[in-house]
Amino acid sequence: MSHNPFTLFERHINPGLAGLLRFTGLDRIESHAEGPYVWDTTGKRYLDFLGLYGTLNLGHRHPKVVEAVKAQLERMPMSVRVLVSEPTARLAAKLAEITPEGLEMVFFGNSGAEAVEAAIKLARAYTGKPGIVTTQGGFHGKTLGALSLTPKPEYQNPAKPLLPGVRVVPYGDLGALEAAIDEETAAVIVEPIQGEGGIRVPPEGYLKGVRELTRERGVLMIADEVQTGLGRTGKLFGVDWEGVAPDLMTLAKALGGGVMPIGACVGRKEVFDIFKQNPLFHSSTFGGNPLAAAAALAALEVTLEENLPQRALEVGGYLMEGLKALQARYPHLIEEVRGRGLMLGVEFTDADIGALVVAELAERGVITAFGLNNPKVVRLEPPLIIGKEHADEALEAFSESLKATEKALEGLLG
Repeated sequence: MSHNPFTLFERHINPGLAGLLRFTGLDRIESHAEGPYVWDTTGKRYLDFLGLYGTLNLGHRHPKVVEAVKAQLERMPMSVRVLVSEPTARLAAKLAEITPEGLEMVFFGNSGAEAVEAAIKLARAYTGKPGIVTTQGGFHGKTLGALSLTPKPEYQNPAKPLLPGVRVVPYGDLGALEAAIDEETAAVIVEPIQGEGGIRVPPEGYLKGVRELTRERGVLMIADEVQTGLGRTGKLFGVDWEGVAPDLMTLAKALGGGVMPIGACVGRKEVFDIFKQNPLFHSSTFGGNPLAAAAALAALEVTLEENLPQRALEVGGYLMEGLKALQARYPHLIEEVRGRGLMLGVEFTDADIGALVVAELAERGVITAFGLNNPKVVRLEPPLIIGKEHADEALEAFSESLKATEKALEGLLG
């Protein structure tokens, strides 16, 4: 029997994904990581410009987060749940302090999908209505409720029937949203920038319009900040670009500092009222455990102390300029460059061209990936700790990859 980890992964975990990794030249075994870099078992170094889909805002193994987790591990890694965990309580208070006005209560899970599940249940319990409006290209997770709000047939069809009462409207279209809200609607869920949808930035005023519309119609606004939250877009939260305070906000990914998994649903006090009568309405054995809470507290401290949102804005602007210069050189390959802060997307004229570029970048030691709901778009979500020298390293690899892709296409065409 083979003991090669890649063979074991292919045999016992996901043969389809193994094939995709092989195609993009990423059929390697990861060894260790530090800051914005990852090494495989052959010693090859990669610049991580995917950042675990926006999770690694602080890079790999940020020392302050690692130390906080080690210290908590020595004291008490798991809560007994019948006593109160200090780091968990402190984290909830910190989130209430830094999130938009009016968000004071927190439910902790272990992932973004779990945070969305909590938001669905809270919205239904608070309003007494079942309906949720979501957006085309939106991505909210793959557990059954979250999947119901992620309108992609390849993910949804094998798992049907899904949650009833879900309506789908085009992203960025307030008129369509208004028409979709009816007397059965509990909430509208929206990403401030669509991540898996291909780094789609909505028209200016859209988030403010969603907030005004939901308030007028008496439905809740859920902001899914799992990918945009905690500095990624150049502000602490994506909704901060339009000064919007939603009723519920979902967080995960970067919240754990790249060291521990954690998800959170933060909301207005009255939306959490059900917990007064029914304290066990929703719960999670591992949600907000002391290790994860310690990691999150340290991650928030680093994010605020080092002003990482501002850094994302500055380095992201520099990276965007470089990518747009490449688009001008290769307009037949690159259709558009878009995004905000260090949440950037490069849309190619064809999904296969994007796949070739991802493979060429991997060959040159830069890790990227395409959007799950839009394979034409290669997204760049590097750690917010990177400097212009890392952006230059990535841009150089991008330039060489585009040149190699152009050559390969000429060879194919003949």
